[in-house]
Amino acid sequence: MPRRIIARRRWDRIGSVIDGCRSIVQSILKEQRAARAGRRANLPLMRNSTPRALLLDYGGVISISAFERHAQTERILQLAPGSLMWLGPLDPSTDPLWASMLRDEITEREYWAFRANEVGLAVGESGWDMLTMAKRLRGADPNSVIRPEMQHLVQRARASGIRVGVLSNEFELFTGVGMAERIDVLRDMDAFVDATHTKILKPDPRAYALAVEALKCQPSEVLFVDDQFRNIAGAVRAGLQAQFFDLRDVQGNIAAIAARLKLTPS
Repeated sequence: MPRRIIARRRWDRIGSVIDGCRSIVQSILKEQRAARAGRRANLPLMRNSTPRALLLDYGGVISISAFERHAQTERILQLAPGSLMWLGPLDPSTDPLWASMLRDEITEREYWAFRANEVGLAVGESGWDMLTMAKRLRGADPNSVIRPEMQHLVQRARASGIRVGVLSNEFELFTGVGMAERIDVLRDMDAFVDATHTKILKPDPRAYALAVEALKCQPSEVLFVDDQFRNIAGAVRAGLQAQFFDLRDVQGNIAAIAARLKLTPS
């Protein structure tokens, strides 16, 4: 058989193999695209539009967290400096109980019940709860525990026509009846949803729905801010825009929120 014919047949077989490989690759790519499309279909549609409303957690976001106030707490209660060593999200390695909460082995309310009782015992008093601890530490003016930079951000947002609300799991439970009226930044909120009364805690989607309804917006128009990842995940599942508030970088968080709201520098 002439060499030219043999060579042609070899190239035909090679071409057939190449075509087969190309077909397999195209089939794999098609399956991958379909899988990605399916995953996207199961996620809420998140738009990149500028939010029309800002929804804030209270503890740790609007107010200064107990972790950040250890030195002040020790002075007020006359404890030795460095007595309070649990730092929660600031340094999880110091706080196994916090790690247990993040693993859903205990609830956040159980975490704070334990810490409040622990602080009470440190000063020789048993039976403290979060409300008792809050009353002993905040003094006469509850505004003293509010982040001034967050209060300023809220004022800027409202001045720009952005609706602002609070979604808290335990505001009144931890602070007491009537405290919202005594805290300046809370008096002019467009919405205030507290699970102390609704009994619906984040990250239950119904909690976000209540807040969104109170803000008179669509979920995708609301930017939700919280210092707990589980609550951020719940907000995303509920269709809200979300911003995690990292207690280790408060100023960076404030700047990020202002940027997403497109607030002009003041």
